[in-house]
Amino acid sequence: MTFRAEAIRPLFPALNRRADDGTLPIFLDNPAGTQVPQTVIDAVSDYYRTMNANSGGSFATSKRNDAMVAETRRAMADFLNAPSPAEIVIGPNMTTLCFALSRAIAQTLSPGDEIVLTRMDHDANVAPWTLIARDRGLQVKWVDIHADDCTLDMASLEAALSDKTRLVATVHASNAVGTINPVDQIADMAHAVGAWHVVDAVQSAPHVPIDVAALGCDFLLCSSYKFYGPHLGILWGREELLNELPVYKVRPAKDAAPWRWEVGTPSYETWNGLLACLEHWQALGENFDGDDPASSDCRAAQMKRGMLAVQAYERELVAALIDGLSVIKGVSIAGITDSARFDWRVPTVAMVKAGVTPDEIAEFLAQRHVYVWSGDYYAQEIMQRLGRPQGMVRIGIGQYNTRAEIARLLELLEAM
Repeated sequence: MTFRAEAIRPLFPALNRRADDGTLPIFLDNPAGTQVPQTVIDAVSDYYRTMNANSGGSFATSKRNDAMVAETRRAMADFLNAPSPAEIVIGPNMTTLCFALSRAIAQTLSPGDEIVLTRMDHDANVAPWTLIARDRGLQVKWVDIHADDCTLDMASLEAALSDKTRLVATVHASNAVGTINPVDQIADMAHAVGAWHVVDAVQSAPHVPIDVAALGCDFLLCSSYKFYGPHLGILWGREELLNELPVYKVRPAKDAAPWRWEVGTPSYETWNGLLACLEHWQALGENFDGDDPASSDCRAAQMKRGMLAVQAYERELVAALIDGLSVIKGVSIAGITDSARFDWRVPTVAMVKAGVTPDEIAEFLAQRHVYVWSGDYYAQEIMQRLGRPQGMVRIGIGQYNTRAEIARLLELLEAM
């Protein structure tokens, strides 16, 4: 069965909430945060009605809470194809978790050790590492990009690595220009010099199946509010590393992964929302998996099939978007624009138009109920590298967007 956005749009209340003039908004700000299905909203509120308790109690609501926590962790492990639920750490957001990870790793490093970062990354995978470098006397080496298509300069990465490299931090998919990096190759390169590889998968998680075993990295972070869930961050790490790294925690807390990383009482209601979000992905796989009788019915396989169905659909939309932008006078696009290479990008497109600023474009569209983002979206390094001090306009396609919405956006940009 072919994926159709029209079939799932009724599941998302925000998509059907009209503006004061009766217009339905067009959400193309998805890289900053997606809308959520009603099941996620219901799961958050149902938590308070049925299991609102702290963990570890002998009474019914606490036991229901703990059963939900365990199931959410198992479901998230399936989403990432992680070997064990014990490798899934859930926290308030990716940035907070990355800072916790950087502080733990910092205690294993010595002055003169080297960290490798890229000009492509969101600052949430830059600042945690530059700050520990400042505090611990570490050296930071930078990996460049090819400005013409915004792909990572792998020769620059090779040159940055040495026997002093202890950590390589890269993005899986750029939150600014959509480029997908060869994470498995980078992991091999990092491991060849004895370094750990940390991956920011915030922008890849909504668009491509993630298999941490296949990627080969040591740590991976993502955010559920970017893949149709509540405001939470997820850290996956190799279980032995999560158990061995020194972490700051209160003394009574469990000293085993993943609990030793989850400081304080979590917002369990959003964990229940995360579980509903993952069930949404599973349902997509059940409904849009084709007719292959040999395909697996396990949850991980269903989630992957759902993701692949969405991915194929989003590639059609981003092709229409890029084709349309390319014929508008004055428009420039950063990143991969060759449709033969769309398997190396997610449907996030950065553009500018001559004669107007990115902020002016975003405001013009917002007044017409089309939501996009402008600026650097915390991807400061790549905007500096591209010579865009005002940033760019970011258009991010999600599973609920339609061809009609892309056509409307292009019509408005043409008319500016």
